[in-house]
Amino acid sequence: MATKELSPIDVYALLPKTNCKLCGEENCMAFATKIVNRVVELELCKPLLEKQYAQSLLKLEEMLRPPVREITLGTGERAVAIGGKLVMYRHQFVYFNPTAIAVEIGDEAPADEIEHRITAVESLSYDYIGQKLKLDLIALRCTSNDARKFGTVAKQVSDRTRLPVILCSLNPDILEAALVVMGKARPLLYAATSENWKEIAELALMYSCPVAASGEGDLDVLNSLASTLMEYGVEDIVLDPGTLPGERIGQTLDNFTMLRRAACEEGNKVLAFPLMGTPISVWSQRREVPEVAKWEEAYLTSALITRYADLLIIHSLDGWVILPNLVWRQNLYTDPRKPVAVDPVLKAFGKPDQASPLLCTTNFALTYYTVASDIEAAGISCYLLVVDTEGISVESAVAGRKLTADKVAESIRTFKASEKVSHRAMIIPGRAARLSGEIEEATGWKVMVGPVDSSGIPKFLQEKWKS
Repeated sequence: MATKELSPIDVYALLPKTNCKLCGEENCMAFATKIVNRVVELELCKPLLEKQYAQSLLKLEEMLRPPVREITLGTGERAVAIGGKLVMYRHQFVYFNPTAIAVEIGDEAPADEIEHRITAVESLSYDYIGQKLKLDLIALRCTSNDARKFGTVAKQVSDRTRLPVILCSLNPDILEAALVVMGKARPLLYAATSENWKEIAELALMYSCPVAASGEGDLDVLNSLASTLMEYGVEDIVLDPGTLPGERIGQTLDNFTMLRRAACEEGNKVLAFPLMGTPISVWSQRREVPEVAKWEEAYLTSALITRYADLLIIHSLDGWVILPNLVWRQNLYTDPRKPVAVDPVLKAFGKPDQASPLLCTTNFALTYYTVASDIEAAGISCYLLVVDTEGISVESAVAGRKLTADKVAESIRTFKASEKVSHRAMIIPGRAARLSGEIEEATGWKVMVGPVDSSGIPKFLQEKWKS
């Protein structure tokens, strides 16, 4: 059965219709529209929380529940939410909860190597247009088949990091040895199969943990296993359809696609859970040629991020493997409905004084960080006036009248630019040259048209500003 597209009318029909404005909107229909667009939460409607509307609230919660269930791994501020998807395709709606990436640690590794890998995962951080790109979890894998050893390493990991953990073993006794020492850390148990599902399910219920169900490449087996776990009482399930590297990658991607389609377009409740991939599986075939394994792991990770994976386990810590995938994940999960913007501000670089240049740009994040990077790289002391253009780049903002002379004048007043510099001259982007006359009239400042590309700022200042 295909899922019906939700409309504001559907939500409005169940609201109290008081138009009380307590939610911050003008009326209940405006609130319903924002609810459908996932901009606000139901709890903002105070009348809806009253006892007389209890049934309506329950219906709305059910109506708004994502086709793919959201599951939390770990606890506290480092907990990771996976799933929660509403649609298959990004152009339909924004994707929520970026693909979580876990790095594997084997229990037979030396203690110093375990420490090194934990530190590497925790410390990895990359600034990307104002966002911090990081890894998300530790996957502790039992290769020793020794419950005591696995428990000892689990204790070491648990003491060392608050990152969520995936416990990887098909042996319930080994998993329990780790659960005993980890307390209420809520790790993901990987994995329940058609052979061990009952023992793993009992562990999950006893320790309140989510479970990964492994179909080992067979979707019929996975469907049956998920259904059995649900009937047994396990609520938080992650589906692993199997990651088949090499020539079988096409089958892997097809399986992920069919599972996501079953949840989002066919309304299949049994398969409405987050999907898990294991690019680490390439190492079973390519361990003797590490560079080839890393390359295959990198592109398989990218493909699975694109093709609906909510959780991945990798082995390599090389920057050229991880960083491109973190950037790709960030781009894919950026809300296409609104540009990435920074706050408008008058930003000081270096040690500016009253005679320092005043430059101007928009608050589109990519534009701002590019300009800021070029200024910092050149060691320039100046002020940068960041005008609110609703997160639109210079050329588009000029064309769409989001960057206007009046907005520049307002920004100069708001951020008291005239108190920072003694001169009355400012440099605008080359792509905003057509506004120079209007800005001069609106502000009374002399306007200089700067370079089209911010990489030309150092040369421009050397030749034009100093003269």
